[in-house]
Formats: sequence, structure tokens, C-alpha cells
Amino acid sequence: MAVGSLKRRGRSIVDAGFRDLSFAFAAFIVFLILLYIIEIGYHSLPSIRAYGLSYVIGSEWNPPREIFEVLPEILGTLASSIIALVIGVPISLGVAVFLAEISPRGPRVVIGPVVELLAAVPSIVFGFWALLVLVPQVIRPVEHALSASLGFIPLFHGAASGYDLFSAGVILAIMIIPYVAAVSRDAMQAVPRSQLEAAYALGGTKSEVIQMSVFGYARSGIIAGIFLGFGRAIGETMAVTLVIGNSLEFKASLFAPAQTLASLIANDYSETIGVVQVSAIIEAGLVLLALSLLSNLGARLILRRFVKRGAQLL
Repeated sequence: MAVGSLKRRGRSIVDAGFRDLSFAFAAFIVFLILLYIIEIGYHSLPSIRAYGLSYVIGSEWNPPREIFEVLPEILGTLASSIIALVIGVPISLGVAVFLAEISPRGPRVVIGPVVELLAAVPSIVFGFWALLVLVPQVIRPVEHALSASLGFIPLFHGAASGYDLFSAGVILAIMIIPYVAAVSRDAMQAVPRSQLEAAYALGGTKSEVIQMSVFGYARSGIIAGIFLGFGRAIGETMAVTLVIGNSLEFKASLFAPAQTLASLIANDYSETIGVVQVSAIIEAGLVLLALSLLSNLGARLILRRFVKRGAQLL
């Protein structure tokens, strides 16, 4: 009895130690995030006090006059990320469906790791590739064709130089594909085989089973992957900086140069000339962090809604 009691006590001590260690790791992550927010917020105080709300609703960035407002950069960040989703999500879902439900084992073994390998490519490599190959050989001819045929629409009006919002959106779409595709594929592979077999038994075709059963069951994971890609696009810096044109104005055209919050920080931080400008640059990082947190919160709310709806259907 004594030996058994000692063993149980030893196991409980180990379990408690493991639980406390796991909690410490989780708390450390929360601590790092809070420390990051506090530090950036503290260094942003001079800018916040000087400009207040006008910082995020104004449109002028003029260091000589010490006027710092980032609405064009906020719009550029959101617009380029949305373009990336519009282009990248359908491709990512196609890749995920092929790998999860259609591809034979041989091609799946090759294509799957290659798609995941794209996530390991440094963003500066994507940027130089876009600068030297994608923009002059692909994007610029496409933009000229679109401008010639659809130039009467404001969205497609512009000089079509290739260094603009559209190019930034395209390179971001390529960069988010591995993230969205990998998460969506894993969600689709988690669909119970019994559910698929039941759908086939009811006479469903391959496309109908994928549309109704696979997408229906995996939609929460797919949405999570899409928001992961959106967060990746919002924070991307170097690849976007090289191709977006870095204009301080925002125009409602795909072919107009623009700037994102990340490219603003990359371009201006080394040229800051005063405490207020440094603070304004840091506040741009704070706004960028806020956008990322809001997108994550939106993803959680949407996922919770889908989970509740699925529970009600069951």
C-alpha cells in the first residue's frame, strides 16, 4: 500500500509540474505580446499626443512640415491584402482540393512538399523575382491589355507601369498560397471517410461530394487558413516595397502606385530626422499591429459562428 501510494503521489507531482510548466510557456507568450504592445505604445505617445485621431484619418505625410498621417497607407495595406485574397484563395483551394481528394499518391507526394516549401522562401527573394521577372514579363503586359480594354472603368485606369497596387497584390497572392493551401488541405483531409462514402452512396458525383461534404465539413478550417493568409499579407514588407511604387497618395485604381504601412516603415525609418517622426513611424507599426489583431478577432468570431451553426445542424 505504501509503495502504491508513493507511486500515485509521484505521478501527481509529475502531472502538476507538467501542467505548471505548460501554463508558464503559454503565459510567456501572452507576456511577450503585452510587452510588445506596451513598448510600441509607449514610443508612439509623442505622435499620438501631437496628431490624435487625425493620424489615421488624414492623408498627408510631410516630414519637413512635421505632418504625419497614414490613411493612404492603411488603405494601401487593406487593398493589396484584399487583392491577394481575391487572386490567391481560389488557387489555394484548388490546390487543396487536388491534394486532398483528387491527386493520386505519386503526384501528391511531390506537389505537397513543393507547395509547403514556398512558405520557406524569403520575402526578399519573392520581391527580387517579381521585380526582375514577374513585373516586366507578366504583369506589365497584362496591365496594358486590361487598361486598353477596360480603361474606361476607374479601377483599371492608369499608366500601367507595373509598379503599383496590382503588382503588390499579385506577389502577395503568390506568397499566401502555401499558407492557405496547407491549412485548407489539412482541414479537408480531416473529413471522415464515412461521410464521403455516404455521400457517394446517395449518388453524389465527385464535384457534388467535394462541394457539399468536403467544403461543408472543412469550412471552419478553410476560413482559418484564409485569415492566416490575410494576416500574412497585411504584414509583408520587402516584397511589397519593391513593386508597389511607394506613393504617398492612394488612388482607386489597380494600376496606381501606392504604399502600405509596412513599406512606409521600411522606407522612412532610416531617414527619420526628429523625435516626432520616429514616434510617427512607430505608431504606424502600432496601427499595423491593430489591423492584424482585428483580423484575427474577426476570424475567431466567424469561426465561432460556423461552429455554433454546425452544432445546431447536428
